[in-house]
Amino acid sequence: MTETPDLRDAWQIRLQDVIWKFGEDLSDLHRANPWPDSPLLLQAINYLMTELWDKGFSQSEIREAFNAAVADMPRYAAGEERRP
Repeated sequence: MTETPDLRDAWQIRLQDVIWKFGEDLSDLHRANPWPDSPLLLQAINYLMTELWDKGFSQSEIREAFNAAVADMPRYAAGEERRP
């Protein structure tokens, strides 16, 4: 099957929608966390990592993706610790 721009656009839109929804859901859970001494983000990222591994991504792929994302954060955040 030959990829067309429409298929690539649809794929990219789906990827962005899935990740946006994940972020929205985590934000909602964070605000409603009944265990403030148990950080939600640490649990979520750890669980995400195990789900990725269970779905066939290698340890190296997961580690490289997380490391690259953290390394790129200063560019995206423009020096801000938290979004204003």
